Amino acid sequence: MSLFGMMRTGSSGMNAQANRLSTVSENIANANTTGYKRASTEFSSLILPSSNGAYNSGGVETKVRYSISEQGPTTFTTSGTDMAINGGGFFIVSGENGSNFLTRAGAFVSDGDGNLVNSAGYTLMGYEYEEGVDPTVVVNGFDGLTKVNLSSDGLIASGSAAGSMGANLNSADVVGVTAASTTSLSVFDSQGNARLLDFTYTKTADNTWTLDVVDRETAASLGTANLEFNADGSLAATSDTSVTTTAITGIPGTGADLASLTIDLTKTTQLGYKFNPDGGSIDGNAPSKVTGFQIDDQGIVYVQYENGDLDPRYRVALANVESPDNLVPQSGNVYSQGVDSGVIVTGFAGSGDFGSIQSGALEGSNVDIANELTAMIESQRSYTANSKVFQTGADLLDVLVNLKR
Repeated sequence: MSLFGMMRTGSSGMNAQANRLSTVSENIANANTTGYKRASTEFSSLILPSSNGAYNSGGVETKVRYSISEQGPTTFTTSGTDMAINGGGFFIVSGENGSNFLTRAGAFVSDGDGNLVNSAGYTLMGYEYEEGVDPTVVVNGFDGLTKVNLSSDGLIASGSAAGSMGANLNSADVVGVTAASTTSLSVFDSQGNARLLDFTYTKTADNTWTLDVVDRETAASLGTANLEFNADGSLAATSDTSVTTTAITGIPGTGADLASLTIDLTKTTQLGYKFNPDGGSIDGNAPSKVTGFQIDDQGIVYVQYENGDLDPRYRVALANVESPDNLVPQSGNVYSQGVDSGVIVTGFAGSGDFGSIQSGALEGSNVDIANELTAMIESQRSYTANSKVFQTGADLLDVLVNLKR
């Protein structure tokens, strides 16, 4: 039995080294694959029962291990939709059948439908973004995720809904003598047309003013506010802190509407200095073309318009598991949850154990060519040695058979 065991052991060694050479060849082939994680072959001994009179040689078993948690080098690109994760976490992507996977390959481009897809055809997933509202994240699942789509049709305009106007009112103005002070604010109707609103401040008593908001084109008053000040020139608790204007519907000549606007007045002061408005601010925008996209380090995807405005559309979702090295690799450089990987946890870049997102960069393969070539030579020599063991066992078996002759 020892001769047959010897041959089985040599065969086991050759199979083990062949497995190692397979992982080495795969690593070398993917040395330039974005986000690829190197595979390595781990050996463990296989012991067979033996007796005092005879020894049964065992063999060797192999297990493939993936260095998924080891981050690769970062390379910079000229594409704003390329992304790399600095730290823990994976992008969540969707396949053609709707199944979700994890990946570190962040080379995304917009397809014909505007979806961000990588070179393997997997679509980036995220949450629709709403200013000031955190998306509801299903921590242990993918519910609520949607495809990140950057398509836009033609010109885009947005009507105004809220803004602010601050100003210093001259406390030295005399009631009924000093002329009222006026400034203006440009707002946008539902079609993106600019429209001027005049803000007129009139002193009615010490520490008391009235504000009248007037549509310049029609001279119609759209809203009023009473402003009261403390002795130090700050707004009193009894003062109005905002003014809400009346909406204008069916504007002649365009048919557009100007929505009711809420204008914040909390930055208004009354000090011994000339009338000094801060210029105000308003949301909405005139018609503008989409010229590009930007992604910040928290994964918020912005659409960039011709006028320089940025419109947040999506927030890229990240996911992680307790043991990333035990994820199950799939074709296309993606991973699925394994029995030993732990439960998938989703979240956002920059929170918890998740790293930050770097736009215009990619994570390269973590393969070291020098180490792989060294491993190749080692396996080649070991394979040859194991083949000699098998050949020696076969020769000895021939000698044993020839004894009968």
